[in-house]
Amino acid sequence: MTSQPLILLVEDEAEIRRFVRSALQAEGYRVHESQQCARALTDAAARRPDLVLLDLGLPDADGMVFLGGFRAWSHAPVVVLSARQDEAAKVSALDLGADDYLTKPFGVAELLARVRAALRRRKTGEHGSVVRFGDVVVDMGRRLVRKGEATVHLTLMEYRLLELLAQNAGALLTHRRLLQELWGPHALDNEHYVRVYMGRLRHKLEDLPARPRHLLTESGAGYRLVP
Repeated sequence: MTSQPLILLVEDEAEIRRFVRSALQAEGYRVHESQQCARALTDAAARRPDLVLLDLGLPDADGMVFLGGFRAWSHAPVVVLSARQDEAAKVSALDLGADDYLTKPFGVAELLARVRAALRRRKTGEHGSVVRFGDVVVDMGRRLVRKGEATVHLTLMEYRLLELLAQNAGALLTHRRLLQELWGPHALDNEHYVRVYMGRLRHKLEDLPARPRHLLTESGAGYRLVP
């Protein structure tokens, strides 16, 4: 029998730890708690969690220190739980390697949805996987996109953008990461590239391009594909 995913909860506030642990355990997840950055790095190396929930305001160091150290050796998803609401903090965490960012206070339903999305991304983000959203199927093994019964013809760049979003389905990808991976470091100041191609994808794949349900914009941060 396959064991349930192990989640490392890095949080120094006892009340939040109890709330999050209770919500996760009710869904069957295993939970290990760490209250400090240094201890969390040790625990992560020893326990190899499937996902990390990370507070940024830790007593011994900023959570960004943990994120940098963890990303040096692990690709496991990290969801930040933080009271910092400014876009700069969110973008910095995402650029450093966080998969998602949840602002405190948050509800159980949203927390669990983000956790499921991050774990799903880890399972389906490999080459050759199939991602579905609405009536669209993205078959990355065959490099084939279908909407309903029809094959959708995409340009190379449209497909590469969709593939990157599909490989990270549920995760928020920053403008910087998309530009870096698709157009290279020389294009980091050209955010309009992504806007143009996202618009094209929406017109080809969304039922109502002006009111997208799956190819979503996170204002000031980036884009997310919601299956």
